[in-house]
Amino acid sequence: MMKAASGALLLILCFVQVAPAQSVDAEAIDTIIENALKFWHVPGVAIGIVRNDEVIYLKGHGVKELGKKDPVTPDTVFPLASCTKAFTTTAMAMLVDEGKMNWDDPVRKHVEFFHLSDPSADALVTLRDLVSHRTGVGPHELLWYRSPWTQEEIIRKIGKVKLEYPFRSGFRYQTTMFTTAGWAVGHASGTSWGDFVQKRILDPLELKSTSLVTIRVTLTSDLASPHRKGINGPLEVIPWYYIDKAEPAGSINSCARDLCQWVRFQLGDGTFGGKRLVSEKNLRETHTPQNIIRLGGNARDMNPDTIQMSYGMGWVIQDYRDHLLVSHAGAIDGFRAHITLIPKKKIGIVLLNNLDHTQMNLALSNNIVDLLLGLSKRDWNTYIGEQVRKEEDAARARFLEREKERRPSTKPSLPLSAYVGTYEDPAYGAAIVLLKDNSVFWKWSTFNCRLEHFADDTFTVDSELLGHPRITFIVSSKGKVDSMKVKDVMEVEFTKQP
Repeated sequence: MMKAASGALLLILCFVQVAPAQSVDAEAIDTIIENALKFWHVPGVAIGIVRNDEVIYLKGHGVKELGKKDPVTPDTVFPLASCTKAFTTTAMAMLVDEGKMNWDDPVRKHVEFFHLSDPSADALVTLRDLVSHRTGVGPHELLWYRSPWTQEEIIRKIGKVKLEYPFRSGFRYQTTMFTTAGWAVGHASGTSWGDFVQKRILDPLELKSTSLVTIRVTLTSDLASPHRKGINGPLEVIPWYYIDKAEPAGSINSCARDLCQWVRFQLGDGTFGGKRLVSEKNLRETHTPQNIIRLGGNARDMNPDTIQMSYGMGWVIQDYRDHLLVSHAGAIDGFRAHITLIPKKKIGIVLLNNLDHTQMNLALSNNIVDLLLGLSKRDWNTYIGEQVRKEEDAARARFLEREKERRPSTKPSLPLSAYVGTYEDPAYGAAIVLLKDNSVFWKWSTFNCRLEHFADDTFTVDSELLGHPRITFIVSSKGKVDSMKVKDVMEVEFTKQP
């Protein structure tokens, strides 16, 4: 890990009034946060803690951007990414209250163009299935990530992919299903997901710094900058992931101050400021286990004190050292968000940081939970850091194993011009192979990358962002290219068109 600039590790204090009855060991929390920033080399983090319906801790630590002195504050805006999903299920709970939808409504009652490729699943799929990740559809993140397609087009595309596992038989995180659920919210409410969430959630909770699209975020001055570890090690500032249309799966941007209001609401009975926004019954339904998350592999290693983990609707539910936790994480280019609820203790924790792929938020949440519940201390930074190192070692081993298949002494079986053309897949659309300056290029979605020869008729995509996937051209016995298989980041076979 790199040595972060000392300025990034300075503690920036931004206090709010704390009720004497809700005293908290602020110095101990400060120390936990400082240690986490140093261990994980994160530029900055905003933190809010709620207990018994009061904000007991609200501060920013570190800086918004490395190399600059502007501190993170409770009002610094970060993207929530997948923490947006709970806003969508809360909106659904409100509509269930009104009788405008039911958790077990067929999806096509509200989104008529939605389909799944398996006929049986397609006939049975409900709204509850969408928001509990049990449709049988795998992630297929590249259908939405940096894609040029509209939300409707993406929803239509996801209906053409093969199911990865039998319907309702497991858990596989699937973002586009939440996009579909948001469309159902728009249909049932007679408006749009964005308008409904703004009027029924953001406005009543007075989330004044919270926005549904990136275009509004760019107008604020108190904005965190995203960071990513560069190829050579040091952190670098990267552009914001730009979302110009309200996205039910992950477009909300907010700050720690606003999210303390959101957490107070989630821990409550469905009322806020004396006004009922949703029934306690349906709010709690979103926090109720709907689908088992199998604790194996990395999930097991990251949660050593957990016996059972489930997905509710927009929330992960688990036991943690004999306590019930309800939580969700969010990740998008250069940022991580994490919200943790301890419902029986009326405690909520908000964590927003500005470093890509870091697991600091999980370690930090665990350490703060231990402190607030009076549990025995455990060095979660070191423990989770060790799990991250194991994952990195495993990834490196997989890469080296793949590299053993590289054969630079071989050549493609055909002239490069023979691979040129348009290739299509029902869900993934058209991919184009071009020849320029004696090199082949691959154009798909918004990606336009050079192909580097790997072995025989296999090439790698020259893209750090995509992880250098391999493309193998399938040549027929007649000496013509029939298709190309893309693997490593997506398992898709594109058929060459005449």
